[in-house]
Amino acid sequence: MEQSLQQRRAVALRTPTGLDDEAVKDISAGATVLLADVFALYLKTKNFHWHMSGSNFRDYHLMLDEHGDQLFEMTDPLAERVRKLGGGTLRSIGDIARRQRILDNDADFVHPHEMLAELREDNGTLVASMRALHATCDDHGDVATASLLENWIDEGERRVWFLFEILRNTNA
Repeated sequence: MEQSLQQRRAVALRTPTGLDDEAVKDISAGATVLLADVFALYLKTKNFHWHMSGSNFRDYHLMLDEHGDQLFEMTDPLAERVRKLGGGTLRSIGDIARRQRILDNDADFVHPHEMLAELREDNGTLVASMRALHATCDDHGDVATASLLENWIDEGERRVWFLFEILRNTNA
């Protein structure tokens, strides 16, 4: 009996990992949504980096460039991890837009403190999402994905901390 195209594609994606089908499905789905959020936060961070203004321009501009670099550096290892598991991942900007939970900011002008406050909240949301995915990995015994997430959680907490400290004595 001939396999359907959908069955052939599913078999073609299977990679021998030792994880069962449910683990692959759960972890791949969570990691792909996380990847969409990372891309959304990366672009928002770069948007604010490009449109920063005010008396602390240089410091904020450079900090957001560093934050953007950290976020972008997550994208390839995260997508490749999904593929190593045998899952499918993002395919386009439209795919990102359909999956992302981090909201875009297309405003013509955003006050610098509002930018930083929004990024503080978004990075906190990203850290919470990474922790949730880490718990899913723990449930399925996927130590490799969990290990990747641990370093990224630490980097995310650092970004939140920096943004929090900058805004400590402001109304943002």
